[in-house]
Amino acid sequence: MEYQLKSVVTDEDILQLEALAHEIWNQHFVPIIGQGQVDYMLGKFQSFAPMKQHISEGMNYYMLSVGGENVGYCGFKKEGERVFLSKLYLKIAHRGKGFSKIMLEKVKQFAAENSLKAVYLTVNRHNDDTIAVYKHMGFEVIDSVVADIGNGFVMDDYIMQLEY
Repeated sequence: MEYQLKSVVTDEDILQLEALAHEIWNQHFVPIIGQGQVDYMLGKFQSFAPMKQHISEGMNYYMLSVGGENVGYCGFKKEGERVFLSKLYLKIAHRGKGFSKIMLEKVKQFAAENSLKAVYLTVNRHNDDTIAVYKHMGFEVIDSVVADIGNGFVMDDYIMQLEY
């Protein structure tokens, strides 16, 4: 299947990414964290202004398209001696087809280019399918964290890491 992994740079790219994020988050996260927290997190982290700010602070966003349709995205940046994989999301219909691995390879390429030895991420500890995918790709749970994100919401996450 033909795909394209494109760097998100322009305002138009960010607007497309925002629309994709809203679709994916409403598909996947409502059963895990509820509509209220999904709406709050989309507004706070996954909308145009915050994503534009993240890019200006060194976040690298890539959008994955298959057959001309935007189906997934990832966001990552250098943090110390590691890469922080902040976002890696796919539409439900495109999961289990190797696309997560394609995006992870881009992250690992960035790590190699910057002489970094590990990739880490946070994942909701109730997001069982995603945790299983990360474990399959070689990540291990190294810690857990509960972070207050405001408005009465918390992120209850595992910290997972891939060393190489």
